[in-house]
Amino acid sequence: MIGYERHGNGSEKVLIFHGWGLDHSAFASMYPALDTEAFTFVFMDYRGCGLSKGQKGSFSIEEIGGDAIALVDHLKWQNFHLIGHSMGGMVLQWVAASIPSLIKSAVAVTPVPACGVPQMDEGRRQFLLKAGDSAEGLALFFMGGTANRHNIAWAKSMAEKSLDITAHEVYAKYTLAWAETNFVQKVQGVQVPLKVLVGDHDTITAEMMKQTILKWFPNSEIEVLSNSGHYPMFEIPINLATICQSFMIQHK
Repeated sequence: MIGYERHGNGSEKVLIFHGWGLDHSAFASMYPALDTEAFTFVFMDYRGCGLSKGQKGSFSIEEIGGDAIALVDHLKWQNFHLIGHSMGGMVLQWVAASIPSLIKSAVAVTPVPACGVPQMDEGRRQFLLKAGDSAEGLALFFMGGTANRHNIAWAKSMAEKSLDITAHEVYAKYTLAWAETNFVQKVQGVQVPLKVLVGDHDTITAEMMKQTILKWFPNSEIEVLSNSGHYPMFEIPINLATICQSFMIQHK
């Protein structure tokens, strides 16, 4: 069974997907703001990451989605909500399109769209493929995700934690998974209520979302988060927790 961490015992069930180079602990700053009486939150770790660091596989979006569906089957959940960050937002789209009748609502936080990143230039691609080779490369990656607004000490601590919780071989493989996977046909027309969140300093912009996810999911909406880049769970954790829970309560 895939690794996961559980918080709460509420009737509203929530499955949460982390981003590239991270694990369930990326959401730790949100924990004090989670309503554990109304919700049960399960934070899943992908193969090669966190509590699943030793698990082998193909390290694809489809594999993560399949592991997620197996996990909720193991938990015996009948209906539930989804939250996914970045690459996890891409996984969220795959799962929502695979079992839409089971999903009450979904919140995609600075998500990679289901088309991947087809226009990525080769220099950027090579940087990402090698980012997991050193703490310096990872620190630059995390700094770039916040438009270089935060100090380097934060980025270095993120890089060191990432190297500790992530199997080395999965950095490049998960880069290819979120950058070069395309399942747009699978998600088009999915009726799951979906809220898309992007930071006002994020490289994933509101305009990008309007041209992709908001077109594919007819029951979707977008909100731009103030004072945030690509990592609102670190930058504005209480606000993020409040927004996510408010949307899910609307669709309980």
